[in-house]
This record gives sequence, structure tokens and C-alpha cells, in this order.
Amino acid sequence: MLEIKSISSSYGEARILHAINLTVAQGQVVGLLGRNGTGKTTLIRSIMQVKPPQVTSGSIKWNGRELCGMSSNEVALLGIGLVPQGRRLFASLTVQEHLEIVPRRPAVSGRRPWTVERAYELFPRLGERRSHRGNQLSGGERQMLAITRALMLNPDLMLMDEPTEGLAPLIVQHVEQAVSALKAEGLTVLLVEQNLRSALAVVDSVYILETGAVVHHGSASDLTSDAATLHRYLGV
Repeated sequence: MLEIKSISSSYGEARILHAINLTVAQGQVVGLLGRNGTGKTTLIRSIMQVKPPQVTSGSIKWNGRELCGMSSNEVALLGIGLVPQGRRLFASLTVQEHLEIVPRRPAVSGRRPWTVERAYELFPRLGERRSHRGNQLSGGERQMLAITRALMLNPDLMLMDEPTEGLAPLIVQHVEQAVSALKAEGLTVLLVEQNLRSALAVVDSVYILETGAVVHHGSASDLTSDAATLHRYLGV
């Protein structure tokens, strides 16, 4: 379980997150929604202990282990995979090389481990592009690679920051199907999304951030029928 209690984070003098409380139970897909600039990516970076930002107070625990004060590498090796906003691929590495350089953890008992060939099963297009370098891929292919690269760790928790950003509708559908498949095998996911329809198609519950604070928490089904909240905080 991911337990975030009273987390505040800052970039220098600018405080971005204000006493955030958030929980992601084992096996859940939880959506983190909000307009641009509300602190969603800052929260993801805070969980991964990527600096900046600086976590100034509060606690972030994964399965009872305190993450604050760890290096991002140590956080990853606890079983937390990151699909970062903007994909963050290496221009000179091939698809195959991106997948092979990731350190591997043992898969959870009963869960099928991730291999390069399994990554190609999830996204066959990557198998066709295995010899292409990062700077030769389309936007959709880069996102598929960012997702499978994170999976190669054999994570127990996936942090996904805007995985459908800038993608064509057909590729968005492929990403949604992949998240649903991961959910079906018990992977825990914290999903940051601007695409409300895409998020609500896969998440169990949602948190909405506004100016660095949680302003709404509830089930995906309840939010779907809450026109006032959708309009007030998401502009839809």
C-alpha cells in the first residue's frame, strides 16, 4: 500500500504541495486529476524522491517503508516503476537496448515476470521497431517504450505521469488496454491524467488536486455523475 500523509513539497521558496494525504491500496488503479500546474507531477516526483522538488514535511510509505530520504534508485528497487511525463528516452539507444539496461527485481510470487519478449507481446509495434533508436520512434512508440521500460523492473507499483499526452486516439486506446491488463494481474497503479475519459475508463478511485491540495476524493463512478465537481475543478 502507498500511504502519503501530510506531504508538502517546494521548489526553492515556492511551495507547491500543501499537506497532501493520499492512499493507494494494493491492486488498485487510482487516478490523480487536475488542471495543469496543480502539483500532480510534483507529487509523482516526490514519491520517487527525484529532486527537485524538496519534500519539506510529511511521510511517504510504500508497504510500510518510509521513502523520504531515499535515493530515487533505492525507491525503484523497492518495486516502484515510473513512466515519466515526456517519456525521457535515450535518443541513441535502440528499443531493445532500452529494455535490456533496466535492473531486474524478482517478480512477485504468482505473477509472470517481465522480459523483453513479453514487452513485445504487450505492444507488438515495439517488436517491429526493436532496432530503431529512441529518436527514430513516433510519439506513440516512445510512450509504449516508456511503459514497457518501467515494467522491466518487475514493479509492484507503477507511477504513470500523463501516459496518453499528445497521442492519437488509437494509441490512447492501446495504452488504456495495457493499463487494464496490468490491473487485471494485480499491479498497483497511480495514474496522472489530463484525459478525463481515458482516466475514468481504467481507475477505481480518483483524487483531484487544485493549487497543490486535495480538493476531491471518491470513486470513479461517483465523479462521472458529479457535474458540479467536474466543472469546478476540471473545467468539463
